[in-house]
Amino acid sequence: MLKTALQPKWIGTLALALLLATVFVVLSAWQFSESSSEPPPTEEITETAVPLTEVHEPQQPMTVAEADRIVDTSGEFLEDTQVLIEERLQDGESGYWVVAAFRPEDAPDDNIIPVVRGWVEEPGAAEELPAEQPLEIQGRLLPPEAPGPGQRGMSADGTQIFPTLSPAELINVWDQPGYSGFLVAFQTLDAEGTELGAASSSSTMEPVRVDPQPETSDINWLNLFYGVEWTVFAGFAFYLWWRLVKDAHEKQLEEERLDREWQEQWRAEQLALRQQNQAKD
Repeated sequence: MLKTALQPKWIGTLALALLLATVFVVLSAWQFSESSSEPPPTEEITETAVPLTEVHEPQQPMTVAEADRIVDTSGEFLEDTQVLIEERLQDGESGYWVVAAFRPEDAPDDNIIPVVRGWVEEPGAAEELPAEQPLEIQGRLLPPEAPGPGQRGMSADGTQIFPTLSPAELINVWDQPGYSGFLVAFQTLDAEGTELGAASSSSTMEPVRVDPQPETSDINWLNLFYGVEWTVFAGFAFYLWWRLVKDAHEKQLEEERLDREWQEQWRAEQLALRQQNQAKD
């Protein structure tokens, strides 16, 4: 079989199999690299408050390590930026998130970030923004939602209503540069430490509590399956070459056997013919 495999035809076929196997191995390695994603931060990390500007940069996509973090920021709300996000559940009841643009004082280029101030059952229960003043906000940093379909509504007092909290869409409405994520405020304090947000006992809004996302497996089983699949294809390329060589070798052996049998039969016939001629003489 080695003699058959060393024929130029099968050496060329082996080179082709090596090329295909190399491509399959590269694809397999890529799928394996994609099968493990960046693990989310632990609860110990997410529940430790850090400054917003140390965690997330404006106009940059939010990473897994940045999402769900509790952050602190100081600044002020921008007037005339309050909007409502519809179909938000709170204790089983559907209502609205009250959202406004907040400008952190240490954000570069006056970038803003949407802040969820609280939850209300009816649009008319949303409190007006505090008077322009320095505020300290602590809340959870969350990744953006995609813009929702359909037309945007309007409440009775003229407040715009959106189906999702998409910072990209709100930034266009507010005509301000900003962060790709948004904050859910847990507390909103003025310079004297007085609560001015939904956590205040006198507020008509309810605080929105968002727990960290549960830790999930960082393995993408679909990519892992594809990686194994490409590895099998690489092995199959060599198996197919070996099988073709084996079949060619067996065919060659069969042809050699038939040649020997034909030669033996021809010799026997010639010998019989010669003996027959000798008997006549």
